[in-house]
Amino acid sequence: MEKKRYSDAQEEKIMGEKEIVQYVQERLFELQDAKYKEFHSKLMPTIPKECVIGVRMPILRRFAKEFGKMEEAAVFLKCLPHEYYEENNVHGSLIADIKDYGRCIEELDKFLPFVDNWATCDLMSPKIFKKHLPLLLEKIEEWIASGHTYTIRFGIGMLMRYYLDDAFDLCYLEMVSQVHSEEYYVNMMRAWYFATALAKQYDAAAPFIEDGRLDQWTHNKAIQKAVESRRITDEQKAYLKTLKIKEPQGF
Repeated sequence: MEKKRYSDAQEEKIMGEKEIVQYVQERLFELQDAKYKEFHSKLMPTIPKECVIGVRMPILRRFAKEFGKMEEAAVFLKCLPHEYYEENNVHGSLIADIKDYGRCIEELDKFLPFVDNWATCDLMSPKIFKKHLPLLLEKIEEWIASGHTYTIRFGIGMLMRYYLDDAFDLCYLEMVSQVHSEEYYVNMMRAWYFATALAKQYDAAAPFIEDGRLDQWTHNKAIQKAVESRRITDEQKAYLKTLKIKEPQGF
């Protein structure tokens, strides 16, 4: 039986996508820093070393800005999954620069299921979100309920970034406290969120620590990160240290 063949238009599109991916990969390898690759690979145990090129983030962001002005960038966003960690970072940077809220959300929903590390997850903070906080909150609730490690982490990260100042509400602390996960990168973000909440909304956040509303690991990690913060007073730090939960002693 003869295999189904692509039409000329389909074949041209496929080849175009391959060429664009190859272009991005070649540019990234031109920007490679071998020593940085060795260092940075160790910070991302979820990523095979051979999938890391080794491009410093400021340099990668400059490339993404330059590439984002090209028509090919829109095609690159369709080329999932990516082979290299830095391709994911370019993808995330392109999304963060999208100025239309609806399109930004659409591209995020396509991309988040493919995010496989904390660094790519955390680099995305679209500026357009600031203008659409009520709508964004609906998406954050959806992301946090997704069941995917880095989608949950991203949702909590957006709560931390955009809803701990003027848009703060106690229910957001409740939302994060009720996330139950065995995933390290979810609970680390939960701890980071509560440490930041203690710095920005101490009176609202402290009872969650005092009442033991978090699991032991996240509770202690939140206190640790809060104590390391310059935004928390020495008196508050001293008090928070007394709230650490000690490991049970063996017999």
